[in-house]
Amino acid sequence: MAGVDIIVNKFVALWRIPFVRLKLPWIFLGLSMVGSFVKSTQLVPETYFSNSRNVLNMYFVKVSWGWTLLLLTPFIFLIHYNHSLTFALRRMSSLVVATAIWYTFTETFFYIEDATGTCHRDQVPHKEFTTKWRCRSAGGQWDGYDISGHSFILSYSALIIAEEMAPMAIMERNRNIVLDLLYVSLNGIVFIWIWMFMCTSVYFHNFWQNGLGTVFGILAWFVTYRVWYPKPLSPGLPLKPTKQS
Repeated sequence: MAGVDIIVNKFVALWRIPFVRLKLPWIFLGLSMVGSFVKSTQLVPETYFSNSRNVLNMYFVKVSWGWTLLLLTPFIFLIHYNHSLTFALRRMSSLVVATAIWYTFTETFFYIEDATGTCHRDQVPHKEFTTKWRCRSAGGQWDGYDISGHSFILSYSALIIAEEMAPMAIMERNRNIVLDLLYVSLNGIVFIWIWMFMCTSVYFHNFWQNGLGTVFGILAWFVTYRVWYPKPLSPGLPLKPTKQS
């Protein structure tokens, strides 16, 4: 399929631009700060994406980790299988690590929101409801410190996808249509994550809640891909674009 091949080559060329790949963490930080500042001006008009029930939020962001795993799992296996089966399985273990990180951080954010919040219904405090879930089930409004889980998962997912897609730059001879379609889909998901990250910054949470979520997402990526994965006892790094397949 020549059309898919052309799209793949364009994406590969895009990710070869140093600013795009190497500065992606800083791009997320910048988007978070600028978006939160714009939100604080209260000058941004409501749009389709200011409603949390928009299609991208309901069917992509709310199950974002599912989409990330669905596309990355076969992609990581296929792109490393020709190198060796053992290496492919070792690399796939990075998704187990990433899932543990996602679960730990999101559960921690929920705990912080429950621990710092109170329930109000008709502007009257209801201390008998001690969790956000119970409060909302009773028709109340929970007021707690809500670190942006969207900012965390969207930045973290995009950063690890960018890392895992890097070997496509050296897959000129060993590519197939399945790998190409997965690569195009992963790029599409990254752009959706970036767009929805911007919408989160502009329409939801505040500066510190968005900022903390973003910093934690970048930190989780940095500790794994820059500190731990280069070491022997780890899932390892994706194949480097300096090699020839």
